[in-house]
Amino acid sequence: MKSVPWAAGGLAGARDLTRQFVWGSIKMDGMLGSGGDGESSVGDVGLLSPVWAGTAVEAAVSDRAFLRGMLDAEAALARAQAGLGIVPVDAAEGVTRLCRTVEIDAVELARRARGAGNPVVPLLAELRGAAGELGPYIHLGATSQDIVDSALMVLAFKARTVILDSLGWTLDALAGLAEAHRHTPMAGRTLGQHAVPVAFGAKAGGWLLLVLDARDALAGVRLPAQLGGAAGTLEGLGPVELMDAFADELGLARPVQPWHTRRTAVAGLGAALATTAGALGKIAGDVVLMAQNEVGELAEPAAPGRGGSSAMPHKRNPVLSILVRSAALQVPVLAQILQASLLSEHERAAGAWHAEWMPLRECLRLTGGAAETAAELVAGVEVFPDRMRANLEVTGELSGGLGASDDLVTRALEEYGRRR
Repeated sequence: MKSVPWAAGGLAGARDLTRQFVWGSIKMDGMLGSGGDGESSVGDVGLLSPVWAGTAVEAAVSDRAFLRGMLDAEAALARAQAGLGIVPVDAAEGVTRLCRTVEIDAVELARRARGAGNPVVPLLAELRGAAGELGPYIHLGATSQDIVDSALMVLAFKARTVILDSLGWTLDALAGLAEAHRHTPMAGRTLGQHAVPVAFGAKAGGWLLLVLDARDALAGVRLPAQLGGAAGTLEGLGPVELMDAFADELGLARPVQPWHTRRTAVAGLGAALATTAGALGKIAGDVVLMAQNEVGELAEPAAPGRGGSSAMPHKRNPVLSILVRSAALQVPVLAQILQASLLSEHERAAGAWHAEWMPLRECLRLTGGAAETAAELVAGVEVFPDRMRANLEVTGELSGGLGASDDLVTRALEEYGRRR
């Protein structure tokens, strides 16, 4: 029997050989230190998810950002405890300096996380190994879930800020389209067929309200800090006021109680992200249909190299809409996992909590990528009123005009003005 190449090295040899096959000469530098907040080249860089590759949300929710979030949570806990006299102030300052300057190999940390099921345990080993006499003041009374959940909420807060900025640009552009085309007639389409005429401005006004509702839902989600200790009683941590001090240090909402197995914050965030991605995906789907060659009512903004085909050089594919739609199809499915994690048993779930991490991060970066892409799409979309009228006349110029389209545009714009 022919021996396999890694037989002599066992499983470890197989892993080393696999890394050679997969990585080759590609640089995979996982070190996180004091050198700023640049992106890590470790792991997923977006080759299979171009909707978020290179967007602002990518760096906000990267593995590097999550590692920084865990370190910031450990430092915030020490400072919060110092503020209540639980640990010395100089010790908290020392822990904060350590968390800001320590160098952590993210790749190695991820591999070592397999031993505990989460990355906090090996992270603490690294911190305490470098802490000297500060060791007893690191992670005092906390549990791994306190740090992971809080770090994820910090990431969610930063990512949501990025998403809301992009939604703001999208809303402004949609308001402009609604106003500019309040009297532009086009065929209304129901069940895929021409119906009665509508104004394109009214259609854009509907898009505007859709995104406005999604934005408000996302902005209204509470993102609380997590702090409860071993079984959610704060045993060994401090008084209940410590939860507030910790949340304030991280810039997160104050929790009423620890929420180790009360996962409404995560489930609610996932639902709001799914709504947001869906709202943007509806617009993208409409643009794809209206940009078809035989329709020709809209066109995506042109840019060098955008929309090309590897096989058909004559094509100008609606790639921005395609990217947005691809995200909108994925986020609701991932958000279902976050909903399922509501079924968390007792005081710490065995698997349900762990199952949230990747889907939550993916929901954030897919929605963030979709929001940034949609802002570019609607800000530069080309409108062809002559084609709209020509298509309307395919089934005959219908009597009755545009109904109350003008007033509906006004109402949409007034609502946007109130909630802007």
